[in-house]
Amino acid sequence: MTIEPKKNLKVIVISDGTGETATEMTRAAITQFPDKEIFFTRFKNVRTKEHINSIFQEAALHHDMVVYTIVSPELRSHVQELSRTEHVRSVDLLGPILTCFANIFEMEPDYQPGLLHAVNDQYFEKVAAVEFTLNHDDGRNVKTLEEADVVLVGISRTSKTPLSIYLSMEGIKVVNIPIVMDVPMPDKLFEIDQRKIFGLTIDPEALHQIRQNRLTRLGVDRQGDYADIRKVAEEIEWANNIFSQNKRWPVFNVTGKALEETAAEIIKMLNMRKANRFKVKKRFEKKQK
Repeated sequence: MTIEPKKNLKVIVISDGTGETATEMTRAAITQFPDKEIFFTRFKNVRTKEHINSIFQEAALHHDMVVYTIVSPELRSHVQELSRTEHVRSVDLLGPILTCFANIFEMEPDYQPGLLHAVNDQYFEKVAAVEFTLNHDDGRNVKTLEEADVVLVGISRTSKTPLSIYLSMEGIKVVNIPIVMDVPMPDKLFEIDQRKIFGLTIDPEALHQIRQNRLTRLGVDRQGDYADIRKVAEEIEWANNIFSQNKRWPVFNVTGKALEETAAEIIKMLNMRKANRFKVKKRFEKKQK
């Protein structure tokens, strides 16, 4: 009696994370068999032998194939043993490469499940922060100002946009709003949490030189008020007066500073505030007990 080869196959994916890696790798492999079709059942966040036992009961009953990405050596060994005793075909996608890396680096892995998913979450948070920041550049879309983590305010050429982009690459959603002489600031700015707002200032001589250089690059011969040293000084004074009226806005002087320096100062302040909020929360919870 001739046994017909399988045309369709059910693949059971077992993972201590999301199972996305195992699923995509299996899909990549099956593309090499264009006349075959597979169906997936995915079991995510599998962390116990009991869970694996119940999955293998089904796999053995229906002659399914098991593909797994499990970090724990103990659980991988358990899968291998069940594969042997229950006569279930299985493929370990993670174990061999972990062993290879361990031999190369001469150290054991951390064996912490779900780390790749955590990294992916951070990546998508950064992408969302960059998108938000670009959509709120130069005072745009102030109606959603409260969604920002940081709001930068300052006059033209105080590094608001590049600093915003730099911070967004750290997963921080940033809005930057220009200060223009004799033009009122948006009302929305004063309705949000004022601790989100950071002022940017600069020395008049430095700003004068920056604006002159910009005009030169643009091929503009006449500087007008934009790069006039007296007008520059007036603009800075106007902005500094606004800062002095809003005591809760930390102000950073960007003169001669790299973006990384100012960004590091802002991030440090954000982290300090976060730590303080955590301490207050803990004290409150302790009192409640």
